[in-house]
Amino acid sequence: MFVKKFLPICLLISTYLITSGSTDNIAYAQQPTNAPKILIVIAHPDDETAFAGTIYKVTKEMHGVADVFVITNGEAGFKYSTLAETYYGIELTDEKIGREFLPTIRKKELMNAGKIIGIRDFYFLDQKDAHYGLNEKEPLDTTWDVPLIQKRLKQVMTKTNYDFVFCLLPDPSTHGGHKAATLLALCTVSNLQGANKPVILGASVTEKGDVPKHFTQYKDYAETAMLTDTASFTFDRSVPFGYNKQLSYKIIVNWEIAEHKSQGSMQTYMNKGDYEKFWFFKENDINKFEKCKEFFESLKNIPYPTKVYH
Repeated sequence: MFVKKFLPICLLISTYLITSGSTDNIAYAQQPTNAPKILIVIAHPDDETAFAGTIYKVTKEMHGVADVFVITNGEAGFKYSTLAETYYGIELTDEKIGREFLPTIRKKELMNAGKIIGIRDFYFLDQKDAHYGLNEKEPLDTTWDVPLIQKRLKQVMTKTNYDFVFCLLPDPSTHGGHKAATLLALCTVSNLQGANKPVILGASVTEKGDVPKHFTQYKDYAETAMLTDTASFTFDRSVPFGYNKQLSYKIIVNWEIAEHKSQGSMQTYMNKGDYEKFWFFKENDINKFEKCKEFFESLKNIPYPTKVYH
């Protein structure tokens, strides 16, 4: 048995600071007028890896803004923490201990990962992460405080005029929490008023050579209906660049994944995932489809000149 230790001081993050948005009161440098602004809505700390390449391009190369809104505290990830026990000096695979310490650990891991891909604000709702399951109704009807989540989502979305909201594709095979987070994001966007309503996109990571994923709608949730049954937009992480074409944005994703040390299974996604695929929900204003198309075309630009060495 491990002796329970106090977490390092760097992990003792103020709950108020995190749940309120870690940098709400900082005066930001003026953003370029055409720089994209994106809100990521996810269930767990580490779900943001699905968009890591796109977000890095937006924040680091296009000087845009990306914030992340994470609903659960991630405590159910204790089963995957074997290797992290020695790293953190805590017996995280003991359910009671893991559920006590993982929320703080995983927040810090997400903030470290977010620094790599340029996340500006972190909004943590600290809802209970009960267990893995495919049923979206369990978190929505039992575990989560849905009115609170919807209230905070609306506050965050009205505070910043986001161009896009990224969420995970509500595919039947995915975690119920992922689908629940996407349903809440869709509901919130749908209820926003005005011409500045963001475009909401559902994302999935695929490999080269995979059979194209087809998705039209999840169950009887009409709000999850897609414009087309295959992805409308793609960001290719694997495009080579740099000296001898040895670099790609998959390296950035690897850096980001590596920060989620308490979740050993996350590390198995290293060097995987060539494409970040995005679906356009029918709920969106069809007139903004071209705006999306232009945005994803802009992501194809590689701003790094190839240097010649002698």
